[in-house]
Amino acid sequence: MLDAARVAVADGMARWANPSSPHAEGRAARAALERARAEIAAAYGWRGETLLTSGASESLAIALTRSTRARLLIGATEHDAAIRAAPDATIIPVTPDGLIDQTALAERLATPALVAVQWANSETGVRQPIAALAAIVHAAGGLLLVDAAQMPAGADPALAETADFIAISAHKRGAPPGTGALLVRDLATLTPVGGQERGYRAGTENLPGALGHAAALAVAEPVSHYAGLREKLDDAIARSGGEVVGAGASRHPAIGSYRMRGLAAATQLVRFDMAGIAVSAGSACSSGSMKPSHVLTAMGWSGEATREVIRVSFGRATTEADIDRFVAAWRSIARSVQAFAA
Repeated sequence: MLDAARVAVADGMARWANPSSPHAEGRAARAALERARAEIAAAYGWRGETLLTSGASESLAIALTRSTRARLLIGATEHDAAIRAAPDATIIPVTPDGLIDQTALAERLATPALVAVQWANSETGVRQPIAALAAIVHAAGGLLLVDAAQMPAGADPALAETADFIAISAHKRGAPPGTGALLVRDLATLTPVGGQERGYRAGTENLPGALGHAAALAVAEPVSHYAGLREKLDDAIARSGGEVVGAGASRHPAIGSYRMRGLAAATQLVRFDMAGIAVSAGSACSSGSMKPSHVLTAMGWSGEATREVIRVSFGRATTEADIDRFVAAWRSIARSVQAFAA
């Protein structure tokens, strides 16, 4: 968590009043909450409504279960949170690079639907061409829900002009966990349930979380630094005999997935952990399950290959020295595999 977010959370915790209370302290808390709401929206260039939630998973669930479009379509590589929220949705296949098959999308939009896609895949980092997908969806009278949990604020200004719903997560941006937002272009496309958040989410508002979220978004992310680190890592892995997942597609600058042939990802995690390096297999939310990645499977990978892929991501504090240390560990582990095979 960023220092600015810690300070903002502490300030919010000092404000004891419920933002929905009518007394003076409650009104002051409400004013602080609405300032945070406006700052979160502004960070994404959003001019519609902003509903504060517990994070991207809840935001996705709200849109997927309460949209006015009865039909649901989701990409084959979507996050587990979207799949769980829409178990009966029609699946849109992806290409071997992990990109939504646009022809298949158009075919499945014979009748209007809510279409859910990730801005960038949380496991492979593959970025979807949101503007092109939005054009297809809107031409068919549908609505587009973008899972932007992985997107740095301001990284895609066009998103605010194309998406109907955007799910965002605070902790991905250096804010406290357990908070986020659903950006909604038109509340008339969402069924209300009563309670707080303009009647679209029940429960006392998380003022400390909202203040921390807004404060974190005010600190620019070093996206170009991330891109340089990932380019260096991609190159080193490829030269070391590894495989870069989704190498042919545009990808998130701070996320990469890599295959080390001949060694299970579970074993790799242990070996890297022993070297003081924290990585995961699949998305961080499902890494502990060690099930074959549905993302890689949808991209055409075999079951054996999916079990040899790890996910690596960077944070603001990641340095080139960290990349060098990771590459050295990768090469050491890979050599041990080759020696065992010999």
